[in-house]
Amino acid sequence: MNLNVLICDDSSFARKQMARSIPSDWPITLHYAEDGEQGVEAIRAGKGDVVFLDLTMPNLDGYGVLEAIRREDLPAMVIVVSGDIQPDAQERVKKLGAMAFIKKPIDAEKARTVLIQYGILTEV
Repeated sequence: MNLNVLICDDSSFARKQMARSIPSDWPITLHYAEDGEQGVEAIRAGKGDVVFLDLTMPNLDGYGVLEAIRREDLPAMVIVVSGDIQPDAQERVKKLGAMAFIKKPIDAEKARTVLIQYGILTEV
């Protein structure tokens, strides 16, 4: 099954770096959003089965995206990827429904480990 994966980050550098960290053997269709509003629109359009979400973005931040997903009961498995590693931030995103919290910058091994841990990716 081909999953739709959304990378939602306002930094083009961070989006590219995250895309390079995604396992190359994972059959996905990759989508991008430059802010939280675009991210929510993409999830509504079915482009975010799995979402790699930044917290600090213009227009609508990552917390707002998580709140919209919860409020609208959107089908998205969210992994927060952020430089804000404060325990309060990690606790808040978990309460809002994020599956995992990964510190930026993410590397391929960490991405693979988290995806396997949550049953999103199976080892070949």
